[in-house]
Amino acid sequence: MDNQPFRVLVLNQISQKGLQRLPAERYVAGKDVAEPDAVLVRSADMHGMEIPASVKAIGRAGAGTNNIPVKAMSARGVPVFNAPGANANAVKELVLAGMLIAARNLAPAQRFVGQLDPAAQDLDTLVEDGKKNFAGSELAGQTLGIVGLGKIGCLVADAAIKLGMNVLGHDPEITVDAAWSLPAQVKKAASVAEVLRSANFVTLHVPLVDATRDLVNQKNIGLLRKGAVLLNFSREGVVNDAAVLAALDAQLSWYVCDFPGPAILRHPRVVALPHLGASTREAEENCAVMVADQLRDYLEHGNVANAVNFPNVAMERESRFRVAIANANVPNMLGQISTAMAQAGLNIHNMVNKSRGDMAYTLVDVDSPVSDRVMAALKAIEGVLAVRYLPQAE
Repeated sequence: MDNQPFRVLVLNQISQKGLQRLPAERYVAGKDVAEPDAVLVRSADMHGMEIPASVKAIGRAGAGTNNIPVKAMSARGVPVFNAPGANANAVKELVLAGMLIAARNLAPAQRFVGQLDPAAQDLDTLVEDGKKNFAGSELAGQTLGIVGLGKIGCLVADAAIKLGMNVLGHDPEITVDAAWSLPAQVKKAASVAEVLRSANFVTLHVPLVDATRDLVNQKNIGLLRKGAVLLNFSREGVVNDAAVLAALDAQLSWYVCDFPGPAILRHPRVVALPHLGASTREAEENCAVMVADQLRDYLEHGNVANAVNFPNVAMERESRFRVAIANANVPNMLGQISTAMAQAGLNIHNMVNKSRGDMAYTLVDVDSPVSDRVMAALKAIEGVLAVRYLPQAE
C-alpha cells in the first residue's frame, strides 16, 4: 500500500478527541495542509472555496451540510459525511429548556429581577408584587407536537413523556431505526397541519431542504392554538419570521429558537438563542469522533456510512486488493466494471453495489493486484465519477 500518509485539511476548531482518531503514523491533519485527501469542517462556508482536486471526501462535524457544496461534490464522486444524532442529546436538553422558559415565563421574570435596585428598602415587597405578572403553567398534561422524528425528535418525545406530557408526532419519511426508537405512547399525526392544530407546544426537527423551507408559514401558523408555543432548534429557514411576528400579535404565546434574526430579535415574546443547539463539550466531541471514524473508514477501506449524497456501503475485507468506484446510477455499469476486470485477468472475490438517487457506489475485492492500466480502463467508463485503489499492506 502507498506509504504516504493521508492529508486532512481542518477548516474549523475540531475537538482533539476527534482528531486523535486519525493516527499520527497514517494521517497529517491541520489548517495549512496542501493537496488534502479529505476536509474536516464544522461551520466554515465552503461554497466560495476552491476545493482541491485531490479531495476524496468531506466530513462535517455536525448534522447540517448547508455550508458544503454537496451537489458539486456528488458530480466529482466525493462523499460528504455528517454526524447525525451525535449532538442529539444536547439539542434535546435545549428544547426542554426552551419549553420551560416559555411555560414559566422565565425570560421576562429574569428581566424584571435584573431591573430591580438591590439597594431598594422595599426590595422584598417589589419582588412579591411583581411575581404575579409571571405566573406560568406546568408541562405535565399538555400536548407536545413534534415535526421530524429522527434521533433528536425521538429523544425529545421520550423526555416529554417522562415529564407527563402527551406527545403527537409527524414525519412522513421516518426511518426504520427511528420508528423502533420512538416511544409507543407517541400518537401519530397525518400532517404538519394536524400537529399545529392539536398541540400546546410545537417543536421542529427537520433539515432545511426545498420541501421544508417555510414549513411554518403565513398559511398554516394560524392553525396554532391560542397560547401555543413554537420552538425551532432545527434551521432558521424552516420558520417564516414574518408569519411568527403576525402570530405573536394573535394566538402565539412564545417563539423560542436558536436563530436571532433581525426581524424577531427585539420582540418581547421571542427567546432567540445564539446557535447553542450543539454547543456543548460532549456534543462537539461526539460529532468530531463520529465523522473522523467515518472519514478514516472511507479513506482506508472505501466503506461509506452517513454520507448525505452516497448510499451506505460496507464490506468486510476478504482480499488485500480493493477497488472503490463512484458512478452515475445508470444501466449496465456493473457489467462494464466486471468486463474491464475480467479482460485484465482479475478474479472478483467479492462485490457490493448500492445506489441512492442518481449516485451509485461499488466496492470490489479481487484476488490479485490491480494495475494502472485497469484503473485507467475503469475511469474511462462513461458515467464513472471516481475510482480509488485501496490495497492493504500484508
